[in-house]
Amino acid sequence: MRQGKKILVVIPARGGSKGIPHKNIVPVAGVPLVHYTTELLKELDWVDDAVVSTDDPAIAEEALRSGTAEITWRPADLSGDRVGDMPVLSHALAERESSKGFSYDVVVMLQPTSPLRTAVEVEECVDTLLAGNWDSAWTVSETDTSYHPKKQVQIASNGELSFFLDSGKSVVARQELQPAYHRNGVAYAFSAAFVRDATSVFSPGRSTAVVSSRPHISIDTPADLERVEKAMKERAGR
Repeated sequence: MRQGKKILVVIPARGGSKGIPHKNIVPVAGVPLVHYTTELLKELDWVDDAVVSTDDPAIAEEALRSGTAEITWRPADLSGDRVGDMPVLSHALAERESSKGFSYDVVVMLQPTSPLRTAVEVEECVDTLLAGNWDSAWTVSETDTSYHPKKQVQIASNGELSFFLDSGKSVVARQELQPAYHRNGVAYAFSAAFVRDATSVFSPGRSTAVVSSRPHISIDTPADLERVEKAMKERAGR
């Protein structure tokens, strides 16, 4: 428990990754990716229960090696690449509450693709959720002004160039830009009541964020794997 609340961690790890086949168990610095998340659970002694939501026996086998989480098998309709996070979380929560015979207060999502996360960052996300009685809390990173939304453009099928946001036309200097942030995948925390009824991880007027102070990389491409391994070596002082 944390602050008297019963906590369920869900690690979503389906097997159908296309950018990197079997991404969730691809070796990163010699260790299957999912292990970084299941091993981190050992530092989160306030977690009451943890499950890996998967459709893949190979991922399940690797995820169980740490002995920190159990498996929730997701049905075929939750295994496609266009399935959102919330249906997966809702399914895992319902399955776990049914098998355990009691209810949880908080659901934490830890995606295996952010192996640079720390226990402190996960704790801060959960504490922020609870302190403000929010529906959801996300970890985010500040976006470099070079990639600010108001500086993005789009190209129509006829070749015409336009700003992605119309307000971008009036920007002259970067000092005019308000800080923008992007999800970094380190942690998401939700009230269980929200998860039971929601269709999206975002709750208008009821979502908040924790800004990460250190850089993070969410793995989507082979190049990301190289960047993460480099970051791990730097953190280890090698």
